[in-house]
Amino acid sequence: MTNYPRAKLVVLTAALAMSLGGCGGDGDSSDGSAVGAETPGSAASSVDSGASAPTTGSGTTTPDTGTTTPVVTLKGSTGATLDSGCTTAIAAAPTPDASTTSSFGLTTNDNVYTVDTGAGLVFKIRRGSYSSNTQAPGDLTSMVYNGVEYQDVTSGTQINAGMGWIYTTVGENDVVLDAVQVDADHIRITVTAGDMTHYYLAHRGEAKIYMGTVFASEPNQENEGFVRYIVRALTGRLPNGPAASNMLENTATIEASDIFSTATGETRSKHYSNQRLRDWYYIGATGSNVGLWVVRGNSEGMSGGPFYRSLLNQGLDTQQQLTYIVNYGMAQTEPYRMNVLNTYALVFTDGSKPAVIDTSWYGDMGLKGWVASSARGTVSGASITGLDSHYRYTVGLSNTTAQYWTAADGTSGSFSCAGVIPGDYTLNVYKNELVVASQAVTVTAGGTTTVSPIAVTDPSSKAALWRIGDWDGSPTELRNGDKVTYMHPSDVRMASWAPGDFVVGTSANTDFPAYMWKDKNNGQRVTFTLTASQLLASTVRIGLTTSYLGARPQITVNGWSSTLPAAPSQPKTRSLTVGTYRGNNTLYTYTVPASALVVGTNTLTISLNTGSTGDGWLSPAAAIDAVDFSQ
Repeated sequence: MTNYPRAKLVVLTAALAMSLGGCGGDGDSSDGSAVGAETPGSAASSVDSGASAPTTGSGTTTPDTGTTTPVVTLKGSTGATLDSGCTTAIAAAPTPDASTTSSFGLTTNDNVYTVDTGAGLVFKIRRGSYSSNTQAPGDLTSMVYNGVEYQDVTSGTQINAGMGWIYTTVGENDVVLDAVQVDADHIRITVTAGDMTHYYLAHRGEAKIYMGTVFASEPNQENEGFVRYIVRALTGRLPNGPAASNMLENTATIEASDIFSTATGETRSKHYSNQRLRDWYYIGATGSNVGLWVVRGNSEGMSGGPFYRSLLNQGLDTQQQLTYIVNYGMAQTEPYRMNVLNTYALVFTDGSKPAVIDTSWYGDMGLKGWVASSARGTVSGASITGLDSHYRYTVGLSNTTAQYWTAADGTSGSFSCAGVIPGDYTLNVYKNELVVASQAVTVTAGGTTTVSPIAVTDPSSKAALWRIGDWDGSPTELRNGDKVTYMHPSDVRMASWAPGDFVVGTSANTDFPAYMWKDKNNGQRVTFTLTASQLLASTVRIGLTTSYLGARPQITVNGWSSTLPAAPSQPKTRSLTVGTYRGNNTLYTYTVPASALVVGTNTLTISLNTGSTGDGWLSPAAAIDAVDFSQ
């Protein structure tokens, strides 16, 4: 068993954190439209279109090469792109016109701070103790845009369940608030609770609520061991959110208390609003001539990797909930990062997608955790060799403090990542979501680290008699792999998870299940034909992108059986049923003796085994990357 290096998180730097452009995602929109398409509530991709599995036609395998003949098309290429996912310099916002923004200002009473942005948006932050309607100190309690209230005023828009419910040693009376108009054009409100500080910021003439969150320790209240900012807007005024997380048509609960079905058998969950981090920069909902968007900014303090998926939305009867997650335990693959300022914003528009946002002025706001651009460095490389032209490649940087990504040029492999906090990093090159090269780099303040040419080691380069899928860290090309991120495996739109024998040379990739469960479709068989000259010691490789409850594959070939591999290192939470296949890519290699093979038809049986137990869709399970047979 080989553990591939873990996926590393990507970031925009704090200095120019929100310099993003809309671009296409990986096709995970629940209504069948491409992610990033200009439809209400769709999440647009961030900086470099998002690498995903190539479109590969029928995907039929051939016994002689074991590979497909892919159509030269890359999924996730909708919309505009930017060259870098690190720092892309943009022009500073123009100086506001004082005559048209004269209402800009901060007012205070015993209960709230009120900020008028001078752009039609007035918002309030609660100062006092919990009110009877569950609004807490530090909550955003009102968002009035062009005279209309969009906040559900019976609740608060807040960090977790409120800043007074973050740490066991901090109560509502320990939350400290401060507000100041920093200069003629900027207002800062600071909310501190124990080791966490959250900022609300306003820029004259912009209908935006800028924010930043920094913390020195993880929240430890019961059921609150994560950091998220949740917006509780009014569904009646912002009804058009992501369809996969719209709860209004639910008729039954099918898993835990967070996955539901409609009368037609389609499934819905807040988890199915997820996107790979690198594939979105805004999530939102729209109404009549209005849009409210959470715009992702500085991601360097987040955890999980550029391909980490977390919930973004939940549409309820009264509340349209938009969620920005800094760190989250569901299917998490790495430790949380501390002491880094995480920046993001709430943006009101006329219903159109949010424009690029300049946050260079954050450096003058006295924010904890802010690192100036002059104190950062750059990593660049002239070439990466061995690239597959059907895939996009990502270069990621990661250490215990911060994490970044940038896109590699599809031809030369050249890349550059600016705005990196100084330190020692692991540099990973990803073919889609699979690490194919890794090395150490050191970044210095104000300097540029130039990386020597990098050669990838791609499992696909090994000749195989046959191969199902491709080695890219994703099950997308396999059966139901195009649906698993935005619906439950029991959804009526899914094809059968038990398609029968996969026949090499006849079956297509879509005839092999993207996921396997011990209770649902265990014992998947692959039949293939060998000649007398091919009765040689052989190798079977099986790649998993994640597994649940310690599941790992054990194989039989005709009458021969492998031993059971050691238990893998994978997230302990649900994964496959909550819309993610992203765990720790793991490669299993089995040596099959020549004596096990026969002339004519041979049968490989793949079974999941583990010492753990579970039932149905929550039985031990795994997501498949690829399977191949070589000599």
